[in-house]
Amino acid sequence: VLSFIIFICYIASLAASFMMAPLLEFLLALFLFFAYASKLNEKFKGLYWPLTDFLRCVTAAIIYFAISIAAVSKYNDGASKAAGVFGFIATIVFAIDFYITFNELVTFLKQGSADPPEGRKSEDEDYDSDSD
Repeated sequence: VLSFIIFICYIASLAASFMMAPLLEFLLALFLFFAYASKLNEKFKGLYWPLTDFLRCVTAAIIYFAISIAAVSKYNDGASKAAGVFGFIATIVFAIDFYITFNELVTFLKQGSADPPEGRKSEDEDYDSDSD
């Protein structure tokens, strides 16, 4: 919702050249919401969905921070200033989101590294105690 508000503010402002970033972020967020709602993440096991969400949050936070600084410092109209302020809020929201998603990734990677892969045997299974 915040990306859509920022998109509308950029359309109404002199900084209309920045409107593509919030539009793409809004559409990508809609796609991921649709994917989770329709359980596409369970059908496509080859793609690790929290990693895609993490990468989306990291790039969105960086891009929103950069265009918000440009919109606030370069343009003097109210809509540009509002888009910049909402962009800074979106930067904070996406930073919190990628911190939470990063913690989920770390627990997944720690959990995944403790289990041996399914295709290989562990060292205990390869050891033949009868040959001693």
